Amino acid sequence: MQSEPNIMEQQSKQKKKWTRKLRSKYKLVILNDQTYEERISFRLSRWNVFVAMGTIAIVLIALTIGLIAFTPLREYIPGYTDMSLYHKIDILEYRADSLEMDFRQKNLYLYNLKMILEGRDTVNQIPETVESGINYDDVTITRSKEDSILRVDFEQQSMYNIFLIKEDGKSSGRSSVSDFIFFTPLNGIITNSFNPREKHFGVDIVAKKNEAVKATLNGVVIFVNWTLETGYVIGIQHQHNLFSVYKHNSSLLKDQGAFVRAGEPIAIVGESGELSTGPHLHFEIWYDGTPLNPAELMIF
Repeated sequence: MQSEPNIMEQQSKQKKKWTRKLRSKYKLVILNDQTYEERISFRLSRWNVFVAMGTIAIVLIALTIGLIAFTPLREYIPGYTDMSLYHKIDILEYRADSLEMDFRQKNLYLYNLKMILEGRDTVNQIPETVESGINYDDVTITRSKEDSILRVDFEQQSMYNIFLIKEDGKSSGRSSVSDFIFFTPLNGIITNSFNPREKHFGVDIVAKKNEAVKATLNGVVIFVNWTLETGYVIGIQHQHNLFSVYKHNSSLLKDQGAFVRAGEPIAIVGESGELSTGPHLHFEIWYDGTPLNPAELMIF
C-alpha cells in the first residue's frame, strides 16, 4: 500500500506533465506541394491555440449580439418588435391629445356663442350635464299571449310572400318581364312550341335522361304534386307575380315551402304522366295570370 506522500508526489508529477504539454511548443509549417519550399511557419503551443480559439469565439459572440441588438436585423427575430412603433405611438398620442383639446375649445366657443345669443354670461368651462336619474335596469318587457298569437299568424300569412328588397330596406316597385334574367331550366331541343290556342301554355324540351331541371329564377316552391296526366309537377312563385311550372319529371328534389335560387336543381327530367311520349320537360311561365312564351325569354 502506497503512503500518502507517494500519492501526492504522483499527482504533482501528473499536474506538471499536463502543464508541460500545454506549454510545449509545436511548429506549424505550410509547404509548397511541388517544391516542398517552406512558405509560412508558426510556433504554437496548446495553450496558445486554446486562448486564440476562445478569444475568437468571444469576439464572434460579441459581434453577433451587437449586430442583433443595434441593427434592424433584430426585427426578424421572433419576440422582437420594431422600435419605431413606440415613437409612432407617442406621436399618435400627442395628436389625439391635440385633437381632443381642439374639440373642447370649439365646443366651448359654440357654447359661449349660444349663451350670448340667449343673453347670458359666457363661461370658461362647459358645465357637466345633470343626469335624469332614471334607472332602466329594472324595466322588464314581457310578451303577451295576444302578441305571440299575432306574430305566429303574421308569419304564416307572409311565409310565401316574395319581395325584392333594396339595400336601403325598401321594396322595389313592379318591373317588366324584360328586366329579369331567366336561367334556362334545361338545355335541349324544343319539340312542341308555345301555342295558347291549343291550350299548350309552355314549351316541351327534349334532353338526355336523368338531366337535372333547374329553377329559372329565385323563388319559393308553392306547388308539389303528381297528377295522372302531367306526372310529377313542381311550381315556383317568383318576384312580381311571376310563376313557373315544370311538368313530367321523373322525381322532385324540393319540397313545398323551400326557397330556391336561379340555376338550383329542383327535379329530374322524365316522362311521367299520360300526356308524355318520352323523356322531356314541359315548362311554363305565367305573369299576372297570363302565360308567356319561354322561347322569347331565354335560349334553350
